Amino acid sequence: MPQFRPEFLAKVDEAIAHYPAFKRSASLPLLHLWQEEFGYISNEGIHWIAEKLGLQPIQILELVTFYPMFRQKPFGKYHIKVCRTLSCALGGSSELHERFKKTLRVEGDPHGPIHSPDGKYTLEFVECLASCGTAPVCMINDDFHEKVDSQEKINALLAKCN
Repeated sequence: MPQFRPEFLAKVDEAIAHYPAFKRSASLPLLHLWQEEFGYISNEGIHWIAEKLGLQPIQILELVTFYPMFRQKPFGKYHIKVCRTLSCALGGSSELHERFKKTLRVEGDPHGPIHSPDGKYTLEFVECLASCGTAPVCMINDDFHEKVDSQEKINALLAKCN
């Protein structure tokens, strides 16, 4: 079992306290807290949350597998999301994704998250990032980038990652 910071445990208790009648309602908040704390939802996390809420682990696992924002494997320090929705697809998102793949030397199924050999980067196609007029767009962690249409722009973005 991982080490729990007191701040994490306090947040968990506070989230559960918001649902005194139905502790099960705290499942999603606890999953978000766990992922923020540990980077992904491990089997340990599923069992710990289930026990904390008096549920069966399958009741937590079904949430983890249903909602795409929950990860079951560790991601890189830098999560690169490339928009693949129609406007970005027409604006070159496939080329952008391919350039990131080559630059980072990542391989794997382009429909799922793929990781660099050193584990530093995770590259993923995602649905709309809500900037159709400035395609192709991407996000690196929480930073949004528009018109990423050249290798020079990719290199400049990656140079900021340390």
